[in-house]
Order: sequence, then C-alpha cells, then structure tokens
Amino acid sequence: MKDGKLFGKINIIDLLVVLIAIFVVVMVALKMTGHLGGGTAQTATTKVVYTARVERIRRDVYEAARAFVEDAKANGKEGDQLMANGELLNAYITDVTAEDHADVTIGAYNGGFSVVSADDTLDVTFTIVAYGVDTITTKVGTQEVRVGKAHIIKTTHFEFASGSVVTCDWESGTAAD
Repeated sequence: MKDGKLFGKINIIDLLVVLIAIFVVVMVALKMTGHLGGGTAQTATTKVVYTARVERIRRDVYEAARAFVEDAKANGKEGDQLMANGELLNAYITDVTAEDHADVTIGAYNGGFSVVSADDTLDVTFTIVAYGVDTITTKVGTQEVRVGKAHIIKTTHFEFASGSVVTCDWESGTAAD
C-alpha cells in the first residue's frame, strides 16, 4: 500500500464504494426477482378456493355486487378482481349467493325456539379463487385466509369489511399436510 492506494494503483476508498454499489445492485435485483429469502413462497400456480360470508347486507347492495361479478365474467374475466392496498391481486370473486338473514330467538313456547327474520337483509357468500398463494401462511394480498378468520372482501367496485372465511380448499394441499 503506497499513498493510500492498493497495489499502488487503486484507491481503497474508491474500491470500497464500488464494492458496496455492486452489493446494493445485486441485492435489489434479487429482491425484485423474488430470489431473495427463505424459499418458502409457492409458485404462481398454487391455487386456493375459499368462501367468505358477510351477514346483513341490503338486497340492493347484494344485487350491485352480484352484477359486477357477472359483468366481469361476461367480459371474459374469471370474476371481479380483488385488490389490497391500491393494487390488484391475482384473486377473483367467481360467484356470489345470498339467503335471507334470520335471527334465532328463544320463545316462551314450551321451551322451544322460533326462527324470525328480523329485517330485510341477506347473508351473502362470496366464492373466491386466488392464485400464487403462499401455502405456509395462506395469504391473499395482506390477509391470511383461514376458516373462521375475519376477511375484507374488496374489489375496485365494492368492499365488505365484515366478512368471515367459511371454507378453504387448497389445490395441492398446504405445507402442514
């Protein structure tokens, strides 16, 4: 080392700056291509089909949501596309069904009970197909999908914040299998 230069030709500070810059570029490239990490994420072919239920939805709101799903399918799409944090997901609402909401009330009728429709609302079930799901955490966007877990159902056309996952089927099983 002579005059702060390695082998009398390369400045040590300049060499360190160049090495750090190369390291940063390589790390950014690996992160953007998905090659950085523990390797637990699944490929984009992993498919999960699940249903989520939202209770006490007004009939006109149900009809509007159903129309968006049907319109997407009529235009050659799999369904109305889900979104999270302002980005579209590789997940689609493929079906929407509804049934009258009913409350169970305990009557004084010899200890029996009766089912009474409390209002003119519906319980709506959404069938959702998601691709590229990490089967370790089963995340769709930022939400984990597990039976019984709260779930926000959001597209560019509508949003229901009070959903609950009812069923979940993995195309190739989970890592826990």
